Amino acid sequence: MKINVEVDCTPEEARRFMGLPDFSPVHEKYIGNILESMDNGINPEFMENLFKNWAPMGEAGVKMWRQMMENMGGPK
Repeated sequence: MKINVEVDCTPEEARRFMGLPDFSPVHEKYIGNILESMDNGINPEFMENLFKNWAPMGEAGVKMWRQMMENMGGPK
């Protein structure tokens, strides 16, 4: 026997129903910090720290991103 249940709800309603925490304020703060950094000009140290947190390969991934960003800067 196979039973299918279809639920029509928003992501917010699903989160509340499952009892998951609301990280909206954290998300808004994080996005605000990134937008502020972009308005003030992104420097290489900011990008390096950002990609260290996101890079799946650790330091090797950061080096790869750094080389890619340096190459995007055009001829020197």
